[in-house]
Amino acid sequence: MSRLSVKKTYKLYIGGAFPRSESGRSYPVTTAKGEFLANASRASRKDARDAVVAARKAFAGWSGATPYNRGQILYRVAEMLEGRRAQFAEELGGGKRAALEQVDAAVDRLVWYAGWSDKVASVHGAANPVAGPYFNLSTPEPTGVVAVVAPADPLLGLVSVVAPVIVTGNTCVVVASEPAPLVAITLAEVLATSDLPGGVVNVLTGRQAELAPWLAAHMDVNALDLTGVAAADLALSCEQAAAENLKRVLRPVQEDWTAEPAITRMTRFLETKTVWHPIGV
Repeated sequence: MSRLSVKKTYKLYIGGAFPRSESGRSYPVTTAKGEFLANASRASRKDARDAVVAARKAFAGWSGATPYNRGQILYRVAEMLEGRRAQFAEELGGGKRAALEQVDAAVDRLVWYAGWSDKVASVHGAANPVAGPYFNLSTPEPTGVVAVVAPADPLLGLVSVVAPVIVTGNTCVVVASEPAPLVAITLAEVLATSDLPGGVVNVLTGRQAELAPWLAAHMDVNALDLTGVAAADLALSCEQAAAENLKRVLRPVQEDWTAEPAITRMTRFLETKTVWHPIGV
């Protein structure tokens, strides 16, 4: 007697758990050739609000962790991603060799950012020369909750926008690639079984046009990364919505995710605090 294989159910990732969308909606995900792969949850605005609440709740603990500890956790995520290398390559599809190379690049990208965790403050901070008997020190601090619209690249692009946000102490809500969301949820399984606290990364799958403007207008979102927004009118409406309160906004740009990364993605989501202190006191 033959048996039926257990089909994987793709859910959302909010607060360290994997809930279905409260709306009960889903949408079909297909290959480039139009072949059916799975049904992905179609997150609602209520799911987005829940994700922001989870990210805000996790912010104090995550930003309060030592940079060294955050780097260790990102390194642990890289370890676990490499341990599931074959599974990710299969989900990415296409040529096996190219898929494995993309997984390896994503692992290397996580390790690269992990190494910067306890160094970016030294590079981005400064002891400022002042005319007077004072110490003047500038140090970077995390911005807060960052909403990220992930690029179409389902793994390397996703890792390249999420890692620099969280390594510096921010928490995030990620809208996964709309046409290729499945790898993002599998990556969330890696995050959930690593040492990353629940709520630091929250992953929503669904329609950009529905979720991005809502997150842009949310008053408890402190920064917005629009890298993955393809439509110019949607990007503009998100920027306009973000202007309702003070948000840092990273506009959509075309990037080569295989190129050597820079620290600018980390520094875009940092605030600089400058402290004056009298000498000799």
